Amino acid sequence: MENQKILTAKADDGTIARALDDGNGLPIVILHPGMNSPERYSKVSNVLSKHYRVIRIYRYQYRLDLKKDVNIGSPCSVADEVNHVLAIVKEIGKPVLLFGHSSGGTIALESLLKSPSSFVGGLIYEPALVTKKDNVYYLSGDKLDSNGAIGNCVRLAREALQVGNPGKALSIFMQHVAHWGKIPSNIAGKLTASIAVHRPIIPCQIDDLEAMETLGYRLNEYKSLIMPLAMIYGEKSIEPNKAMAFAVTDIAQNIELIPLKNQGHNGHAQDPNQLGNIIKEFADKVFSTQ
Repeated sequence: MENQKILTAKADDGTIARALDDGNGLPIVILHPGMNSPERYSKVSNVLSKHYRVIRIYRYQYRLDLKKDVNIGSPCSVADEVNHVLAIVKEIGKPVLLFGHSSGGTIALESLLKSPSSFVGGLIYEPALVTKKDNVYYLSGDKLDSNGAIGNCVRLAREALQVGNPGKALSIFMQHVAHWGKIPSNIAGKLTASIAVHRPIIPCQIDDLEAMETLGYRLNEYKSLIMPLAMIYGEKSIEPNKAMAFAVTDIAQNIELIPLKNQGHNGHAQDPNQLGNIIKEFADKVFSTQ
C-alpha cells in the first residue's frame, strides 16, 4: 500500500469504504477497472493531484477483507459498490467529478444514476456493459441466458475455481470476454495464478463479471443522465470495448466522446500522462461552470 492518506467512510450496510487520498482542491474520485487496484492508478493520480484532490477508491468487489470465500469467489452486487462510492462522496462533503474505468465505469454510471446531486459530472473509460442485439443479451463475448442472467463464461470460470484452478478461470475470461487468443489466454492465466499477489484477485475478476452481467441491460436508464459526461475510448481498443462505449454516447443527453490516442483498454498503465490530462481538461471545464 502506498504511504499516504487513507479516507474511510461507513456505508449503509455497515462495511467501511476505503480510498487513497491525494492532493488538495476540488475532488475527483477514481474507480479502477477489473484485475486492478487504486495503486495501479498512481501515475494518473500524480498528474491530477498537482491541481485537484484525487480519491482512488478500493472497490468493494476487490476487497479481500470483505470476501466470504477468497478461493472460489463471493460477488457483491453493483448496488453494494455504489453504496461505497456514495459513502466516500458523502465523507468528502461536496459534489465530485467521478471517473470510472471498465467495470469501474459501470459502477460510475450507476452511482451517477443513484445520486445525481452528488456529482458535477462523470468520465467513463470503456464501461463493461450488457448490450443487446436481435433481443439477445451479451457482455462482450459472453452470451447471456437472458437479461440479468449469467453467461457461459461465468459458469465455466466458476467450475474452474471450484476445482482449484484459478489460472484456467482467468484464461476463460481472457479468451471470451477480453478476446485474447486461446494460447495467450492460457499463458496469461497460468502466469497470473503463479504470482502470489495476483492469484487471489482472479476470483474477484469472475465475481466482477458476474455482477456486471446480473445487473442486466441498463442503457435505457442512462438516458436520464443530464449532468456533463465524457466517454473515453482507446483508438486501438478491440471493437467490443468500443461498442460498449459508443452505446452510451448514442443515448446520453450531454456527453462528449474523447479518443485515447494510440492506446487500447489499458491507457492508465501505458500512457498515464495522456489519460491524466484528458481527465484534467474535462475537470477544468466542468468545475469552471459550478
